[in-house]
Amino acid sequence: MDERTRALERLYRDRYIAFRNTLATVTGSYDSARDVVQETFVRAIRKRRDFRGEGSLEAWVWRIAFRTALEQQQARHSLPTMSGSLDPGLPEPERDPELAAAVRSLPPRKRLVVFLHYFADLSYGEIATALGISEGTVAATLSQARTALAETLDPEGAHR
Repeated sequence: MDERTRALERLYRDRYIAFRNTLATVTGSYDSARDVVQETFVRAIRKRRDFRGEGSLEAWVWRIAFRTALEQQQARHSLPTMSGSLDPGLPEPERDPELAAAVRSLPPRKRLVVFLHYFADLSYGEIATALGISEGTVAATLSQARTALAETLDPEGAHR
């Protein structure tokens, strides 16, 4: 077994829950997220020689995960999504309907950045690599999302 395969296996063992929970925000359920995680790591192992070491291995795997989730989302709906992008949301919105509504009010790209930072615990750099954007864009997006969520969840307290 080569070093990249071992590294992918360690990543799977160490970060499976983060992948599953974050992808559930994209797929809509933990069951479908499990399928995406499995397929993601199968693809990553098959393509392991394509990893050039630019950025972290985990960020590279996240890119595969998002492509896999999008493909499965499009297959479930039989038609490509209008934007061809992911539309994340809380997997169990009934647990906190107010928070779910506030998060849903964010544009999909902002929601995805929020979920990657707070659910997957990725750094700004890892998010930037996974999404193909700059770290500055990640920082600005998180700042805007936090402000919007604060205003939505506590409109009177957000301006204090």
